[in-house]
Amino acid sequence: MRSTGSKFLALSLAVPAAALSLSLGAQEAGEIEEVVITGVRGKPRTVQDSPVPVDVFSSEDLENVEFTDMNDIVRTLVPTYNLSREPISDGASFIRPATLRGLPTDKTLVLVNGKRRHRAALVRIGGSGVQGPDLATIPAAAIGGLEILRDGAAALYGSDAIAGVMNFQLKTNDSGGSLFVTSGEYYEGDGSNTTIGGNIGFSLGDGGFLSISGEHYTADATYRGNQYCGSWFCLDPDGAAYDSFIAGGLPERIAYATDPDFLAATASASLEGDVVQPWGNPNAERTSIFFNAGMPVSETVDFYAFGNYTESESDGSFFYRYPYNGTIEELREPDGSIYFPLEKYPGGFTPRFFGEVEDMSLVAGLTSSAEGALGWDVSVRTGESSIDYTLANTINPSMGPESPTSFKPGTLTNTETQFQVDLSYALSDTLTILGGASYLDEEYDIGEGEADSYRVGPYSASDPWGFCSGDSATAAGQAVIDAGSTLDCSDSDDPVYRAVGVGSNGFPGYSPAFSDVYSRDSFAVYAEVNADVGDSLFVQGAIRYEDYSDFGSETIFKLAGNYSINDSMSLRASYNTGFRAPTPGQQGTTNVSTRLPNGFPVAVGLFPASGIVAQTLGATDLKPETSSGFSIGVTGSVGSADFTIDYYTIDVDDYFNAVSTRDVSSDPTAGDAYSNFLALDAAGVAGANTIGGVNWFTNAYDVGVSGVDAVVTLPIDSDLGTTDITLTYGYNKFEFNSSPDGFLNAEAQHDIANFDPNTRFILQANHRIDNIGVNLRGSYWGEGSNRASSSDDSAIQTFGSIFMTDLSLSYFGDGYTISAGGMNIFDEYPDKDSISDYCCGRIYPSASGISWQGGRWYVKAEYLF
Repeated sequence: MRSTGSKFLALSLAVPAAALSLSLGAQEAGEIEEVVITGVRGKPRTVQDSPVPVDVFSSEDLENVEFTDMNDIVRTLVPTYNLSREPISDGASFIRPATLRGLPTDKTLVLVNGKRRHRAALVRIGGSGVQGPDLATIPAAAIGGLEILRDGAAALYGSDAIAGVMNFQLKTNDSGGSLFVTSGEYYEGDGSNTTIGGNIGFSLGDGGFLSISGEHYTADATYRGNQYCGSWFCLDPDGAAYDSFIAGGLPERIAYATDPDFLAATASASLEGDVVQPWGNPNAERTSIFFNAGMPVSETVDFYAFGNYTESESDGSFFYRYPYNGTIEELREPDGSIYFPLEKYPGGFTPRFFGEVEDMSLVAGLTSSAEGALGWDVSVRTGESSIDYTLANTINPSMGPESPTSFKPGTLTNTETQFQVDLSYALSDTLTILGGASYLDEEYDIGEGEADSYRVGPYSASDPWGFCSGDSATAAGQAVIDAGSTLDCSDSDDPVYRAVGVGSNGFPGYSPAFSDVYSRDSFAVYAEVNADVGDSLFVQGAIRYEDYSDFGSETIFKLAGNYSINDSMSLRASYNTGFRAPTPGQQGTTNVSTRLPNGFPVAVGLFPASGIVAQTLGATDLKPETSSGFSIGVTGSVGSADFTIDYYTIDVDDYFNAVSTRDVSSDPTAGDAYSNFLALDAAGVAGANTIGGVNWFTNAYDVGVSGVDAVVTLPIDSDLGTTDITLTYGYNKFEFNSSPDGFLNAEAQHDIANFDPNTRFILQANHRIDNIGVNLRGSYWGEGSNRASSSDDSAIQTFGSIFMTDLSLSYFGDGYTISAGGMNIFDEYPDKDSISDYCCGRIYPSASGISWQGGRWYVKAEYLF
């Protein structure tokens, strides 16, 4: 793994201090449950009288979810947070994409202690090109509370806060701590996982604290697929496509698929699992450390700092490579003999992709909040995320027998540094004005891979050794024939004419032509007013101006209010405008593979929208996505029950997406593809004849999401103990506000709007009697649907609703806790595919946000000191 620790430490020590107010950071857990600080700067307000909907989760709430990945914890607790597991999706297998309120994760701002969290290194290729923070780098052991603002807040916090804001509040203990170990396994007997973690607090000087938390997590892979089978190649005689393969497949493929020796060799085609094409969760290992510190430096000024270091490794499979699939092909060597990659991989091969993620941050600052005086907070933060790829169990086909079987395709790195000043002044008990300024520097580095990962080998061209001239052998060809070669220049199927792909198969490396550093800076100022008008009305107004070096400026605003009808009921509403600035990664990312139409290697893939290649074919410079959002809701109490119900709508203009690929060909008979070649050549694009297809990110179309969120909490005290019941409900609908034609085909349009269920609710009861605790949680997902073909309107499957149940039992001893339980205890699975959209042994919709791994059990022991 590439080390960036020294550079990071030097940068951290070179900048002045910054961060969240110590007075806010030192809240007790009980206070976190009563008040919110996210979405309303200045005086904290209760959940009920907040002008915007905020979910508040204590550290106990997070600990009651038996997951280690923060993504999975949030998905378990928040109905409109959706998270998928994508087994074959390049880097998205390691840094998982999520949505909140139907919008991608880069439209939700993530804060830690009120400060912006840096983005992950991964830019998801294709689709919406998501690049957001990686929640998996935040260990649950470090979190004292979590607030999720379900409302647009870009005017308060800046770019990205369109769907909402997550604010993770770190633990602030100055003594004591905990140590825990958790272990579990899926009912299927795989996916064994263990987490060891803990927290310890120290006092710093007079009134200060240092809280250190850490976790180490390991998990084995899971497998939820059948043997590989498709109409083009099938290894499973019981597979649905086996008969059509035998009846209509290529004879040479059928010969291998029915050869006992080849079938036996397929046992080693994949590095994992008992089938050639594994489907499931990857192997994973992660170590995370967080610290949070604060101490007074005078009677009115506090210093604080917090940061993290996380290192993780994970791996996943690509698709199985079978004989005569364009990768495993017979090739003529220089001596005229035939080389076949089955000599390296007798049963074919399944590339295995490894990702090493390194994530680090440091925030530090000084703050003053003396009563009656100007409050201020001066802070700096720096953060870096990198992902280093390794590809194993594969080849560079164009190198033939000289190809290695393991490659380093390159490294992606995202770095951010921000300076920030926040000011507040209470003009009276009922009126507070706030303001501030920020400077942000961002950098995205695409690091070059090793040479063999992108090398253009001799077998990328037809007849690389000059053996043939037309149907006749040249002198060189005749020489190898005389030496015993079976070379036949008159046979168009002779291996001498075979040309194969370039680069490490599965994920070609980043070549020098596509490795670069992209950077920008931005400046922002904001102002905010919070006022209590009489005894019943609270109003909030905010305005923000941001200027970016790469695309210009934006001015946005927000208005919100809460009106108390009586002591037990309030109305609230908000209207906001917002934006999301395209990141340097999204503007600079290049992901190009080499293909061989007509045997000549050409580059096909994603090019920067601002570059000459894409702009010649119609691309324009990226601009911010802009949004407007409205919400209205009611909060109240009935007896001991509290409830909130909110309706919302969010419109996003210039929604970010990748265009469909524009083909390029130097063949004059290739129609539009040839016209594209001429345009590139006329524009002076170097090597235009080496480009075969171009797509890019663009501001594609307009979308809208709308829905309803509801939360009901009910505490019950009885002779049988205390029970806290929580019901959370979310309904979300995604719509296209302008036509996506030209960007998305009919299949993609349907799946974006309908694949994820619109409805979900979570019902949870947490019961405690004496030393015994019981936690029962039920999660419901409504129907979703998938389309398998753009040309067939009937190829749509509706996946039925599903209900999963979690149960845990705990014993609370003197300084220790022992727990046991299960997730999805009734072993529920989503519907299987019935329209053949999922090939290659895949059974369940693997991109679904609904778990398709089945039930799992676990045990946990925790020691408190």
